[in-house]
Amino acid sequence: MLHTILVFSPALGALLAGLFGRQLGDRGAQIVTCGLMAVSAFCATIGLVLYVGEPAFKVELLRWIDVGGLEVDWALRVDTLSTVMMFVVSFVSCFIHIYSIGYMAHDASIPRFMSYLSLFTFAMLMLVTADNLLQLYFGWEGVGVASYLLIGFWYTRPSACAAAIKAFVVNRVGDVGLALGVALCFLLFDSIQFDVIFAEAGDRAGQTVSAFGLSVDALTLMAILLFIGAMGKSAQLGLHTWLPDAMEGPTPVSALIHAATMVTAGVFLVARFSPVFELAPAALALVTIVGAATAFFAATVGLTQFDIKRVIAYSTCSQLGYMFFACGVGAYAAGIFHLVTHAFFKALLFLGAGSVIHAMSDEQDMRRMGGLADKIKITYAMMWIGTLALVGFPGTAGFFSKDAILEAAWASHNAFHLLAFWLGLLAAVLTAFYSGRLVFMTFHGEPRADHHVMEHVHESPPVMTVPLGVLAMGALFAGWLGSGMLDPDGAFWAGAIVTGPDNHVLHAMHEVPFLVKLAPTLAMATGLGLSWLFYVKMPDLPDRVVAAARPLHTFLYNKWYFDELYDLLFVRPALALGRVFWRGGDVGIIDRFGPDGIAQSALLGGARAVRLQTGYLYHYAFAMLIGVVLLVGLYLFVIGG
Repeated sequence: MLHTILVFSPALGALLAGLFGRQLGDRGAQIVTCGLMAVSAFCATIGLVLYVGEPAFKVELLRWIDVGGLEVDWALRVDTLSTVMMFVVSFVSCFIHIYSIGYMAHDASIPRFMSYLSLFTFAMLMLVTADNLLQLYFGWEGVGVASYLLIGFWYTRPSACAAAIKAFVVNRVGDVGLALGVALCFLLFDSIQFDVIFAEAGDRAGQTVSAFGLSVDALTLMAILLFIGAMGKSAQLGLHTWLPDAMEGPTPVSALIHAATMVTAGVFLVARFSPVFELAPAALALVTIVGAATAFFAATVGLTQFDIKRVIAYSTCSQLGYMFFACGVGAYAAGIFHLVTHAFFKALLFLGAGSVIHAMSDEQDMRRMGGLADKIKITYAMMWIGTLALVGFPGTAGFFSKDAILEAAWASHNAFHLLAFWLGLLAAVLTAFYSGRLVFMTFHGEPRADHHVMEHVHESPPVMTVPLGVLAMGALFAGWLGSGMLDPDGAFWAGAIVTGPDNHVLHAMHEVPFLVKLAPTLAMATGLGLSWLFYVKMPDLPDRVVAAARPLHTFLYNKWYFDELYDLLFVRPALALGRVFWRGGDVGIIDRFGPDGIAQSALLGGARAVRLQTGYLYHYAFAMLIGVVLLVGLYLFVIGG
């Protein structure tokens, strides 16, 4: 009953606010959705205390599908991994709901917004509690639909509509891979139940499948297809272009989608299928390289952005890269640990940015900020806490999880893993730099905003600052409280995450040289120090560096030209092909000989028939006479025949 209430409370809130929003009113919709989310978060906290480290069990709900050999139950899988995910999703979402009361106070569609938030949370909870691949796919697509609605919430803005469509389409590309992975799984195991797949995965090792004349390892192909789905949802390099554009949605949406929930679904998927990935080393190598490349790529782009939310969005993309390459090196526990800590400090940063935007009368360009530290002191303190946790300052949550990932990458002594270590270390320097840049440009120096705007800068109301404080506690202490996730013997996970007999990375990471342990802290200090030098001590230095390295800056500012490349390779050819089918097929053939042709024939026939209606009596008499002659002639022809 506990987990049923936990999962379905947000669904009830979404239904009530969505269907009866007018009757409930703005305040009623907020109370219903926030209250039910609080119930969900409370249940998740109890579950965290009771079920972490305990054996997995199921909460049977109903028989969903029974067709031929396919039997699928709708059940909630409760183990340590799903328990941790349920807590993170519901707890962070609860405080984002509360924060939205203040942030969206003047919006014209509050019930609709609160309904969408709760719908999104329900879909994510269904995803993380799935007991089979079909149920996971249901939650996966539900999250995609809800994110489309939330990103395009302000549908009167063309940019928001375009961003929502872009997110939906790019995610569909990844979801094709996921769907194929589900199909291959059923082909291999004759089941999509997790228990069956994980129990029989070892028996399928070495089995091959043939496609397009090629014979490939079945488990490797399955793992790669599942990872392609994860790449789309978690915005990994190649399928990342939707993430920064998604900032067109309201700030609470950015915090919900890009901090604790949607973008972490891919990391959860890889960790959930650790029994399969452990038997597919080629797939793990791909996960490692893509994750490390994403961490580095997103960090370089974050250096040059000026929209405060986009900087944090690229930071999310980069941190997701860390989580993936942690899984790729076999340290699934470290990846999930970073997922948990990241949820708190990244939600804190997004909501803190929302507080800044709220104070600055909806201004998001950091070049028009500055001098805000004394005017919004609570937000300033919260942003520093989130920033220090993000860059891995000693003692904060990010320090424990990010350092663990880099140590694991070094400890595995694999060429791909060592490359990931160095890319991750370089990304750590860049992360510290652009994070410090964000704080210094926003809060320090002389005010660069319009005088009228600065006169109206004010701290956010308690309904917004209290959630910031709660999340700040997580950003400070989640690393201490969650360090048990890195237990080398795996007792914490109780079989929810599986590592192979040759995977000793969690043991080896504790034995890396002291300099390797110190390297992330040195990288953090270097990046923060450089950002202070550039934006506080010598504020004219950034312009001089940009002028000296104009081509590189342009390349990074334009996000490595991925959007332009995709536009050239896919968007324009698709539009051209669409125009050919539209003009030649739809208009030229279907419409011409179909509805338009029939309509035109009717019009021409009617026009000709109208000419017979002259109004002269002798014309009608003549027509009648012709008719009689024809009838008599036909009669005589028939009788004569």
